Amino acid sequence: MKNNILLGSEVRLVPLSTEHADALFPSASDPEVWRWMPRPRPETVAQLRTMLSQMIADPARRCFAVQRRADGAVIGSTSLYDLDLGESRAEVGATWFDRSCWGGPYNAESKLLLFSHAFDDLCLVRLALRTDHLNVRSQQALARLGLVYEGTLRSHMRRQDGTRRDSLYYSLLADEWPTVRDTLRARIAAKTTA
Repeated sequence: MKNNILLGSEVRLVPLSTEHADALFPSASDPEVWRWMPRPRPETVAQLRTMLSQMIADPARRCFAVQRRADGAVIGSTSLYDLDLGESRAEVGATWFDRSCWGGPYNAESKLLLFSHAFDDLCLVRLALRTDHLNVRSQQALARLGLVYEGTLRSHMRRQDGTRRDSLYYSLLADEWPTVRDTLRARIAAKTTA
């Protein structure tokens, strides 16, 4: 990691700043992109800037903007949060991408970079990811990566529409990371040569 930038072949993860609000607003304000996010969808750039500012200010977070290397466009965001170096664990979340980038190599490579940072740079032992029980697409993606389903927290959070969601938890441990790293590399290679 150089200057807190995580560099891949298709994307780079750069420290998130409020200056990214303008570039991130089109995706963050898209109802389909934001559908499964637990936070209210920002309706203005100012609201998004406030949300980013709160995320950045949290000392237990490492927040990144995802930049496409080909043109430098900011196409999404991802974070480590609830980072506890003493317990050697964190969660991955606040991840979203512009819809035009869905199905490409960008999410897979951002996960590769973020997971590498967590396990190789920060020497974490555990990463967790959670998803809404109705978000089957996310559940299938996490399972395909080789993450382990741990259980469900029932009525865990309030959705934006006021209904309650169950949160499904998945995890990845340091000794499982090499296998998942290989899976991510193969997925990126398949998506960039297709």
